[in-house]
Amino acid sequence: MSDEKKMNHQNEGGSQEQLSLNDDRRVKVLSPGALVAKRFFRNRLAVVGLVILAVMFVFSFIGGVVSPYKENDVFYRYDYQSKEYAAVTENTSFRYTVADGQEFSGMLQAQFMIAATKNEASFDYKDVTYSIAEEGEDFYLISQGNTVLAIAYKDIVNAEDTSTQLSFDFQRAALKAYTNGEQTFTAGGKEYTVDEMGGVNQAGTPVAYISRFVVQSKVSGVTFTRDFKEQLSEAIEADQEEFTFTNEEGTYDYTLVYDADTRSYSIKQEKETQVFDTYSSPSKEHWLGTDRNGMDMLTRLMYGGRVSLVIGFIVVFISAFLGIVLGGVAGYFGKWVDNLIMRVVDIFYCIPSMPLIIIMGSAMDGMRVDPTMRMFYLMLILGFLGWPSIARMVRGQILSLREQEFMTATEACGISIPRRIFRHLIPNVIPQLIVICTMSLGSTIITEATLSFLGLGVKFPFASWGNIINDVSNSFVLTSYWFVWIPAGICLLLTVLGFNFVGDGLRDAFDPKMKR
Repeated sequence: MSDEKKMNHQNEGGSQEQLSLNDDRRVKVLSPGALVAKRFFRNRLAVVGLVILAVMFVFSFIGGVVSPYKENDVFYRYDYQSKEYAAVTENTSFRYTVADGQEFSGMLQAQFMIAATKNEASFDYKDVTYSIAEEGEDFYLISQGNTVLAIAYKDIVNAEDTSTQLSFDFQRAALKAYTNGEQTFTAGGKEYTVDEMGGVNQAGTPVAYISRFVVQSKVSGVTFTRDFKEQLSEAIEADQEEFTFTNEEGTYDYTLVYDADTRSYSIKQEKETQVFDTYSSPSKEHWLGTDRNGMDMLTRLMYGGRVSLVIGFIVVFISAFLGIVLGGVAGYFGKWVDNLIMRVVDIFYCIPSMPLIIIMGSAMDGMRVDPTMRMFYLMLILGFLGWPSIARMVRGQILSLREQEFMTATEACGISIPRRIFRHLIPNVIPQLIVICTMSLGSTIITEATLSFLGLGVKFPFASWGNIINDVSNSFVLTSYWFVWIPAGICLLLTVLGFNFVGDGLRDAFDPKMKR
């Protein structure tokens, strides 16, 4: 026989032929990588998980690129809203106007209030006697001897022209006439008339008006005319819930709302206003509707998936890097180095991770950390707290590998210690690392989503699946706007489930004892 080994093969006719072991029809031996892949793809759940992850990656990273909207695009709509137009308060306390060149301090005002409550004609303060003269209903004149000091009143004299300052004598004469039901009075050598509504006119020209109601504008730049205040006073006195004001520009409808606590009225007016397109239902423009900020939900989901996945991978990378370095050093050197690193691992296991993260999240809220920097801090914190389990696994594997013959050979060849650890030991731990990192990705995404849901993770304007679901903290949103939180929950569920399926599949594929 030749040096080349031969084997006999009997065909159907009974004849025999010799075939070489190097023939193409020999049994093919798969490489370790191909064998792992073959086992992995035989696992249907693992393949399903891989497909889910592929879809979620395309949705998150490519979907955001092809979407017609950006992450922070805000949409608006026009809607009729009842806005507070003005506030009306009925004056129930005394106000004071001091005569020219006189003083009437807060202590004197307090003494006057006590005397007026007791219906006394005078009061004493610091050995000085002050007289009180009631000149009309809720209208008093305070004097010291023959000198008039001030007037106290509840009905307020308002100038028709807000830039005009009314004199003391005018206010006194007008209030005296109004409170006593007089129709005319004289002040400064001029004669004025007072109508039933408190309007003060001079030669048919409106000069001022008297009212106990104080009207304050709630809209910048808006002032109220005398006609408006008079019609408003009539509506309040008639106990109406609505009133209509008509002037040369048109007719306006207002709603009166009484607040018993503050004893004031709120005037509201419905106006067409541009507002956020909040919680808009799904449509052609917005397939999943809009959120509470008027942003497209589908686009926010895409960008939110990108943030959640990136955070998950970076956190796992940080944890794996620290775990590989510290676990490799502990496993190779052993002795006191191993004891020191393992005690540090034990300390980290004793740290209550979630309370610590919540405290640090609250601290960042208090310091108003920028949302971008907040994401980096979140990744660093989660990564720094997640390395002990990886370090312990790497250390255990290397303790068994360092005693094998190939490590004795590396030592005999004079290979440096870092090269022995990272070029010969760590590669033998890669299968287990891949499995544990894949399984950790799902739990990291869940942790980030939990923190964002609690308001301690990713902050607006950035989106993540966790802070999107945060809207369900409002029971009305939970029951009325399913399109806000259900899609984000489904994306989160599918992604974590996909990572778990792939992790289980890799674990089974790397384990030679598993039969498929």
